[in-house]
Amino acid sequence: MTSTMERVTAKALELGVPITAQLDLTYRCNQRCIHCYLDHDDRGEMSASEIRDLLNQMARAGVLFLSVSGGEVFLREDLFPVLEHARALLFDVKLKTNATLIGERDAVRLRALEIRHVQVSIYSHLPEVHDSITQAPGSLERSLAGIRLLRAQGIRVVVANVLMRQNTRDHAGVKALASELEAQYTIDPTITPHLSRDRSILALNIPRGELERIFRDETLVGDLACFTAPPGPVDDSILNGIPCSAGHTACYVSPFGELYPCVQFPLCCGNVRLQPFAEVWRHSPQFQEIRSIRARDLATCSSCVHLGTCTRCPGLAYLEGNMRGPSTADCEKSFLRTGIEPAHTLAQPR
Repeated sequence: MTSTMERVTAKALELGVPITAQLDLTYRCNQRCIHCYLDHDDRGEMSASEIRDLLNQMARAGVLFLSVSGGEVFLREDLFPVLEHARALLFDVKLKTNATLIGERDAVRLRALEIRHVQVSIYSHLPEVHDSITQAPGSLERSLAGIRLLRAQGIRVVVANVLMRQNTRDHAGVKALASELEAQYTIDPTITPHLSRDRSILALNIPRGELERIFRDETLVGDLACFTAPPGPVDDSILNGIPCSAGHTACYVSPFGELYPCVQFPLCCGNVRLQPFAEVWRHSPQFQEIRSIRARDLATCSSCVHLGTCTRCPGLAYLEGNMRGPSTADCEKSFLRTGIEPAHTLAQPR
């Protein structure tokens, strides 16, 4: 039976409603993570009043699910008034933070706001590894202290573990730490290129052998037989489907009002400081182009056996030079999951 959320998403796609949005309040941060894809300069962040007006517009446009992120959101002195306004508009709010600046009073206020969950990145259970990634001495200790304050208030916490060469062997320790904290645990083996298109940080990606080992760990991927199963046949329903929800039912707004399909898809479609949110969402040529693309239009991918099961990210493909092309990081994941070569790899000179 189709779930309620699947029905809501299908209706939003039919009507062109952006039910999911991420809003970054700032790119400023008190950490300097080596894999971060953002610049940390303040190029003129939206004011609290601009953000309130934007939230009003987003609510009218149909946004239901709102992720509030940064940078480090607790560097915004007006964070709580923004969150209070978002909750008054009945947004289902998720918060992303490194938790190093959270005090007991903050945790109490977040509980009162009934935030869906708070996501905190933890890179290692070892302070020397975590702190070398954040380039902030003592950051692991402070993040864990913040998580404990949140959990003491009964707030759901998601520990996000981005994997890279520096912490490749530490995921078991981070998962155990999350369990101790009674927090949810997720892994992410993808390093995102810098939004400036500088791809040098991709050198941090974990080696193929390590990723393959992770993909064979049932405690991380769930049902191994299902996870590694060969892809099914590619039929017309897949070929006529949309490649991703970005720009269809989801969007991202930067601290400076720029509207994008997704935080990982840096194709600027307009600015909400210059045009109403709904006008950009409905009429931007960039959004219109994205919405015209179906899976059958994808260069190389449309002929790939993995088309229906690949986690292909159009934003990562865009950063490689072609939003209709393959995302090579996702091609690699499909191969390591199933052992079946993707079309992109088969097309490369031997």
